[in-house]
Amino acid sequence: MSGKTKIIVFHMKELIYTLIFIALAIVLILLLIFMFGPKKEEAAKTSAYVAGVYTSTIDFQGQALDVQVTVDDNHINSVSFVNLDESVATMYPLMETSMDNISQQICENQSLENITYSEESQYTTKMLLGAVEDALTKAKTEVAD
Repeated sequence: MSGKTKIIVFHMKELIYTLIFIALAIVLILLLIFMFGPKKEEAAKTSAYVAGVYTSTIDFQGQALDVQVTVDDNHINSVSFVNLDESVATMYPLMETSMDNISQQICENQSLENITYSEESQYTTKMLLGAVEDALTKAKTEVAD
């Protein structure tokens, strides 16, 4: 055996500085993980809508028309009129055909974008799309709350 003994001298000041820097490095790493890591709250809110039936009212020529939109968590299931008065349906026959046309397109596309409509019913369709958009905004607003 060798009789050489090795003596290591630690300066207390250097040891304290080293421990402080190691602690700061650990805190910085944890902070970065929590800031940029995956969030559990975001994963839970994958649904686009709160499931339910939402209604929007349009004032059309002095008549109140109710447009009903039925949604589940991620899909628009149906768009239709509620309690459409016979006099309105008789006076404005494009109202129901426009609603049927856009309802079918909205359910297929799951979006209000790229909706096509005929030239003769453009104003009616735009008014109905505004009501549908208002009802969908109500469904999305409840998700944020």
